[in-house]
Amino acid sequence: MTTSLEKSSCARGEVDTLLVMLPGAYSAPGEFEREGFVRAVRENRIAADVMLVDAHLGYFNDKSILDRLSADVVAPARGQGYRHIWIVGISLGGFGGMLYAQTHPGELAGLVTLAPYLGERSLGTDIANAGGLARWNGPLVDPAASPPRTPNETQLWQWLRGYAGFTNTTGARPPLYLGYGVDDRFAFSNRLLANVLPPERVFTTEGGHDWPEWNHLWRRMLPTLPLPGCPG
Repeated sequence: MTTSLEKSSCARGEVDTLLVMLPGAYSAPGEFEREGFVRAVRENRIAADVMLVDAHLGYFNDKSILDRLSADVVAPARGQGYRHIWIVGISLGGFGGMLYAQTHPGELAGLVTLAPYLGERSLGTDIANAGGLARWNGPLVDPAASPPRTPNETQLWQWLRGYAGFTNTTGARPPLYLGYGVDDRFAFSNRLLANVLPPERVFTTEGGHDWPEWNHLWRRMLPTLPLPGCPG
């Protein structure tokens, strides 16, 4: 898995916080730079390095995404001294970030998801028909069982129920921040998740599923995230 590192421009010496950015299914990691995501980190004087990761669709198709994130991104980052690792994921990248948090409890300091893919609409409809995520019981599988190597969408939603107060699923959950456009094609499922998150961790904007909306959301979210600031 190819990565590139953007070092913090304002910290004296090494920083202990890393923002890992995962693109959408048909985006390249360099688009985070081109679209201003990395620049926004600098402008907000955040003392964190940024890693751009080529977590492309192939890793999801062959179900190696979680193994590769662990071996190629998180484990080496720990070895380099990063104590606080956040994943910032767009669309499929947000889905991957949540899967990683589910299967690697305690490893992430936080999770930012922008217009995350959350499965087929029929699954969201089942959750909505049940009265929302807090009332949805899910399918007949044991939520306390160890998650598989790569959970499916239904198993992810079961884990997300922990944000609605259900604590019988395995592992700790990092703080989860959600942003999406109100006309995004994933807005229906994103709203179901938003309804169980603290309001201060949910951000919406006009528009759909594209970089202008994500950039606007990112710039609104950044100042609210519990990230270290640059000295001075």
